[in-house]
Amino acid sequence: MSLLTTTLVRSRRALILGLHLALVPLAYWIAFQLRFDFAVPREQMARFYDTLPYLLAIRMGAFAVFGLYHGWWRHVGMRDLTDLVKAITLSSGLFLLTLFFRAELSAYPRSILCLDWAAALMVFGGIRFAGRAFREQRFSLGRVARGKRTLVIGAGIAADRFIRHCHQDGGGKAYPVGLVDDDPMKLGMRMHGVRVLGTAAEVPAIVARGGVELLVIAIPSATRKQMQDIVASCIATGLEFKIVPSVWELLEGRKSPGELRPVQLEDLLGRDAIEIGMDGPRAEIRGKVVLVTGGSGSIGAELARQVASLGPTRLVLLDQAESPLYFTHLEMQRAYPGVEVVPVIADVTDQTRVERVFAQHRPHFVFHAAAYKHVPLMEDNVMEAARNNVLGTLCVAQAAAACGAEKFVLISTDKAVYPSSVMGASKRVAEQIVLGWPGLRASATDFRAVRFGNVLGSDGSVIPLFRRQLAMGKPLTVTHPEVTRYFMTIPEAVQLVLHCAALDEASGRIAMLEMGEPVRIVELAENLIRLCGMEPYRDVPIVFTGLRPGEKLHEELMSQREETIPTAVSKVRIVQTDEPDAPRLTSGLDRLAASVALGSENDVLAAICALVPECVSPLRERGRAAARVT
Repeated sequence: MSLLTTTLVRSRRALILGLHLALVPLAYWIAFQLRFDFAVPREQMARFYDTLPYLLAIRMGAFAVFGLYHGWWRHVGMRDLTDLVKAITLSSGLFLLTLFFRAELSAYPRSILCLDWAAALMVFGGIRFAGRAFREQRFSLGRVARGKRTLVIGAGIAADRFIRHCHQDGGGKAYPVGLVDDDPMKLGMRMHGVRVLGTAAEVPAIVARGGVELLVIAIPSATRKQMQDIVASCIATGLEFKIVPSVWELLEGRKSPGELRPVQLEDLLGRDAIEIGMDGPRAEIRGKVVLVTGGSGSIGAELARQVASLGPTRLVLLDQAESPLYFTHLEMQRAYPGVEVVPVIADVTDQTRVERVFAQHRPHFVFHAAAYKHVPLMEDNVMEAARNNVLGTLCVAQAAAACGAEKFVLISTDKAVYPSSVMGASKRVAEQIVLGWPGLRASATDFRAVRFGNVLGSDGSVIPLFRRQLAMGKPLTVTHPEVTRYFMTIPEAVQLVLHCAALDEASGRIAMLEMGEPVRIVELAENLIRLCGMEPYRDVPIVFTGLRPGEKLHEELMSQREETIPTAVSKVRIVQTDEPDAPRLTSGLDRLAASVALGSENDVLAAICALVPECVSPLRERGRAAARVT
């Protein structure tokens, strides 16, 4: 940047102020000239000079009130135009009042007021949009020969955002040459000079005519079937194809409007991504101390990132996994230097250690994400599932109540509904603890839970497994051709948790996300293979291995005894469920704790099943068999 450019940038506000001081008289002078057909009488010119100082002071003040000296003209938009109209209208009204009180209104040509309003709007609006148009045209002319010739699939808001970014920034990576959209009314129309050439189904034919090097998908509202068809069309062309970033990626700062990424399985969920504002959680968490258990896991680490962005004074990350916690702490220190991040190595079942941590940091908010979650693994490790998921939850919840935490949020799962596995049953007991344990309900801490389905990309989930199998050149393994699961992304899951913490309706209840229709796992496998440029069953086999111990063919989000009600946050609902029987819960947990202390797996299994009478086969049969043995 040259010395002259640097000086101009630093003096920008003074230059804009000076320009406005010159343009106000210009617009006023144009109004007089138009009123008198460019032959202004001498007495009217005297009136012009007499009233100009009042108009100048009033208009400059109105512009300051509406912040018109601070905007970037290169990014001017409808909001700026609206503010300009308001400022000019207000100043014209105040100027009229000034003329009235000075008793000049009777001799003043009143049509000048209307002409001045229009001239000012033309002059001030025109110069702003001219600045933006000049910049966009300059980049447009300078980048014709650069960037891949791009066909944009979709002609809506996302496409508009992407094309504007390409024109404004001139990055040279993509040069939009055409659009496609399934709305027949858009055929032949132009968006920022780019013409709609046909429908999404015609993509292969349009590409075949030549002149296209890159495909960009810009339809965030596409259904699962529509997105699959679009991806299939893109694959058929043999060209590189990418997708525009979601609103969440833009808000989070991970992507810019023109930065593209490969299509991922998350894009084929078959519903709009859950993108909800964070004003409520921010108001709750700003300036508070927050503790996250399981803080280095996939959910816990994302919780840490999003919580840190909301401005807490201190963020305590508690985990027993040393290395993952170390790297999560390093990441948080780099990304959020203004937040005190405290890593704590601890086991949630170590009551003494947990109580000391809570007494030292006295968190206002507690997010309990520490849990064992792998269904088949917990079938063979009943003792650890009970110790960590049940007694660990009780230990952390009691510590939160004892230190006077404001809110405690349990991370639960859809597998807690009619559980068929030890893991699911243990999480159902954990729900009962935070919503019905007598010692907790009597405290000042607000206890609540959040329940969601499978999380795409989380540690140990099906997608990383599929990717490892593809990398090793092995077949993809699916348990059953009809098995389905509800899916959500990690950021969506964490948004739900944070909104659960902020919602008044969630107090003492379970919150859940509207996750659309369940997805067949085999479809995920097929789509992942296609996204890698291969054909399922031909290039990569899919092998069905049978349901594993504790697994169900289909998961449910709530039981038949439960119903949901809407909340103030779209896509988030509250589950109305039966309140736990306090005496039965207390005696059942005492029995469970005693069984864990004795190391009797049969007793532990029988105690879990007694606490969750709605559990289904095969867990029910295991519980009955264990009860007979004991």
